[in-house]
Amino acid sequence: MRDLKIPEVRHPEKARRPDNPQPKKPDWIRVRAPGGKGYQDTARIMRENKLVTVCEEAGCPNVGECWSQGHATMMIMGEVCTRACTFCNIATGKPPEALDAFEPGRVADAVAKLGLNHVVITSVDRDDVEDGGAEHFAQTIRAVRHRAPNTTIEILTPDFIKCGPEALEKVVEARPDVFNHNLETVPGLYPEVRPGARYFHSLRLLQRVKELDPSMFTKSGIMVGLGEDRQAVMQVMEDMRAADIDFLTIGQYLQPTPKHHRVDRFVHPDEFAAYEKAAYGKGFLMVSATPLTRSSYHAGDDFARLRAARNKKLGIA
Repeated sequence: MRDLKIPEVRHPEKARRPDNPQPKKPDWIRVRAPGGKGYQDTARIMRENKLVTVCEEAGCPNVGECWSQGHATMMIMGEVCTRACTFCNIATGKPPEALDAFEPGRVADAVAKLGLNHVVITSVDRDDVEDGGAEHFAQTIRAVRHRAPNTTIEILTPDFIKCGPEALEKVVEARPDVFNHNLETVPGLYPEVRPGARYFHSLRLLQRVKELDPSMFTKSGIMVGLGEDRQAVMQVMEDMRAADIDFLTIGQYLQPTPKHHRVDRFVHPDEFAAYEKAAYGKGFLMVSATPLTRSSYHAGDDFARLRAARNKKLGIA
């Protein structure tokens, strides 16, 4: 059995890659170590329900803050991803198990126990499953709706690149409140950073969500510090707005291990502020652009602001 705590077992495709030095983080990146009763209570509920979280698997720097407030991003469909993106710390390879039919119920139970107003549900890529896990997403959304009817639901999905159009339709028909799929980086870096994906396929996926349900909020994000330049980031913003994406997130890339893609630079907070201003100028309803921004960071508060921004645009009190 694989021990996913061992780096070369967790990322076998990266084991022979040369090491990239991990530069010292600037002061604006550093966060407190996780701990405290709230953190421990969240961890206990995750363990009792046998759930995986992207907070732990991806090594999110905000895990201490979020878990102390009872917020955790559920990661469904196992803990092994069939893709091998060079930025990501989630274990890669052939998933050892089929999808767990009882997982949607356990996710819903954890959401209810945590008393969440807003939940984010993401997953590994499961290219080994015929519909990419679309039906599993739909079942999880329905289970949460049944068990916690007042909780708003945000999903962060794979790209379903090997599936027919019906896969996306299944997920949209389950009516999550926010449909998120991250572009992750600028198109010129895809061959190195996100080799199993295609930039314009991901963009089109988000555009199709709006075509299937114009009322559904769409969201996407990128990392900076991977080697992109400002012009490329601006073009991604333009592409997202052409696809009618409502919510943009931009955060600093942090290198999980020496075998992962190198950090090109640490982007200063002033530059993030400039990106945020530019994005609002292009028409996004909601923008989060800071060094520590991640897809689900402050997602509940941001959803409330997103909904308020749409109502204001539509002239609804």
